[in-house]
Amino acid sequence: MTTDELMARACPIIRDIGWAHYFSPEAEAAAATLGIDLYSLYVLGRGGVLGDVEPVVVASAFGYFNPEFVDARWTAGREHIAPREAARVYLDCAAEVGRRKLAHLEGLDAMVAAADAVNEAADPVGLALYAGYRGELLVGDVPGRAMQIINVLRELRGSAHLIALRASGVDARTAQFAKRPGDGRMFGWPADFVPEISDDQRAAVEAAEMLTDDLVRSAYAVLDDAGAAALLRGLDDMVVALTD
Repeated sequence: MTTDELMARACPIIRDIGWAHYFSPEAEAAAATLGIDLYSLYVLGRGGVLGDVEPVVVASAFGYFNPEFVDARWTAGREHIAPREAARVYLDCAAEVGRRKLAHLEGLDAMVAAADAVNEAADPVGLALYAGYRGELLVGDVPGRAMQIINVLRELRGSAHLIALRASGVDARTAQFAKRPGDGRMFGWPADFVPEISDDQRAAVEAAEMLTDDLVRSAYAVLDDAGAAALLRGLDDMVVALTD
């Protein structure tokens, strides 16, 4: 299996399950305990690895969101909990989801070892949100770590993709509506805000996908055939377990 074949299979799964803890029962309980709403926990918990920064910094790292939405949720959230602490609460939520949903899976330790190897081989330079996650300590138990490390790898490609979009001449807001035109409200944009996307802009978004592959390829290339197979097998099993 080539590295490109591995990425073509693995990266979409990581994208789709790496956020499984965002709006989980564990996250709902954490938000209630902190006295904040779930979306404020999302913004503060996900962006908290950046530290106690101004909202514009978080908006730049998230990319696709209306900056006003990020500002409001970040400001409201950090009145109740420090950003770095919120980030660790959110990572704990990921670990708890893993323990609840993944503990029965066989061979998950091999998947975690493969994912850890990709993470260790990745270059964090210029990838602010990913670098923040890479700097956090992950739990030692396999089910909890599995959910956490997949979240970290999701931020790896997501951060690289923002760089690729800008290098391809696409702003993140345009990319959001080119790829997910029906999700604008979820990202804080007004319901009636639907910008027109040209064919050239859509082509540039596609070019950015290929450039993203270029940016993360060396990290995934560290896996041999056995490691690649373990990663894919574990990801496939996680999909089933998380959607059960």
